[in-house]
Amino acid sequence: MATEYGQRTRPPGHPARRPLLPPALGAPVAGRTFREFAYLLVSLPLSIVTFTYAVTMTALGAGLLVTFLGVPVLAAALAGCRGLGVLERARARGLLGLDVAEPQPVRAAKSGAMAWIGAVLKSGTSWRSLLYAVLHLPWAVFAFTVSVTFWSVGWSLLTYPLWRWVFPAYLGVDGIQVYGEEGGQGGIYLDTPFEIGATAALGLLVTLVTPWLIRALTTVDRVLVAGLLGASRLDARVGELESDRGAVVDTAAADLRRIERELRDGAQARLSGLAADLGLAREKLHDDPREAARLVDEAHGEVKVALRELRDLARGIHPAVLTDRGLDAALSALAARCPVPVRVEVELPERPAQAVEGIAYFTVSELLQNVGRHSGAGTASVDVWRVGDRLLLQVTDDGRGGADPAAGTGLAGLAERLGAVDGVLDVDSPAGGPTRVTAELPWRG
Repeated sequence: MATEYGQRTRPPGHPARRPLLPPALGAPVAGRTFREFAYLLVSLPLSIVTFTYAVTMTALGAGLLVTFLGVPVLAAALAGCRGLGVLERARARGLLGLDVAEPQPVRAAKSGAMAWIGAVLKSGTSWRSLLYAVLHLPWAVFAFTVSVTFWSVGWSLLTYPLWRWVFPAYLGVDGIQVYGEEGGQGGIYLDTPFEIGATAALGLLVTLVTPWLIRALTTVDRVLVAGLLGASRLDARVGELESDRGAVVDTAAADLRRIERELRDGAQARLSGLAADLGLAREKLHDDPREAARLVDEAHGEVKVALRELRDLARGIHPAVLTDRGLDAALSALAARCPVPVRVEVELPERPAQAVEGIAYFTVSELLQNVGRHSGAGTASVDVWRVGDRLLLQVTDDGRGGADPAAGTGLAGLAERLGAVDGVLDVDSPAGGPTRVTAELPWRG
């Protein structure tokens, strides 16, 4: 396992950069606030276009369903909504930082226009995109009105001391009129120092509240985009299974290449040399029996070495002790071969499925190899237990720490293998240790 210990992306003790203003005070001028406000501003015109297109095309297609023309019109309406969904996902990604998984594309079982129309009409993503186009307009109107009102009122009141001269200079009144009759007779104006200060204070309060209000409004947009325009749970699961299948295929291919390489460079080479030595011994059997006996003795030693290598290779494929006696005995055998003293504790009410048991064994095997080669630990421990329908493994050592999956390929590759069977790998390895690696696997007993 090629994980490097002692490598960190940030030097230990390096302080993180602190913001110049506290979040509550810096929110009105934060980049996130301006991006989210821009999102709400653009949402209104886009939602009007989207709503108009969706309702018009859907109504036209539904009205023409009495003829055959209604079917392609309705498919065009759904396809257009899917296209607008692409724009909405890109807008949410750029302004809200929301990375929504792309839904499955339209896949027709056969080629041709009719097959494509049928696939569009059967796609759940198409109908969810239409639903988004219809529902988003009323929400966009509400969010636009609220955000623009609070934004404009807050900044206007906050900066009132700077621009209040506009009223007496150009309108002939003393300031903002709070109460009074038309024509400015008998009115109450914000023109005294106290009233101007109170107005600015109220503006400051509204300005400080506005970013959090905008954030709450965009949270609803995030839910709408992720729920209606993103991949469904079935699509996400299909994509995950396709990715896992690729990881399993790659892992199996790598294992086969490793076995082939070990056989070629180990047992096969020794057996080839053994055959040559035995042939030479047979030729010398009558002319030089002593030399023939020496060659046979060397061949006997080579046979023992080849058998040991084959036994080790077979143990690496699937150890017999794991099949016969389970994880407890197999992990104890692993711990005995580790150069670091290892405590093993297995608390399982029964044995899991053989496939899960094998993955658990090889996971602990790679982690213990990592401990022995890179950690510099004095002791280590292996704990295995079950929680609900999950099998948990934890390998802990008191070494130097600093194990980072991003710094090497060992832990990253192990995480991919576990992910292929719905497993999870968690690494906790601060600089200076200790290192604690926890693996979680489905039980599947």
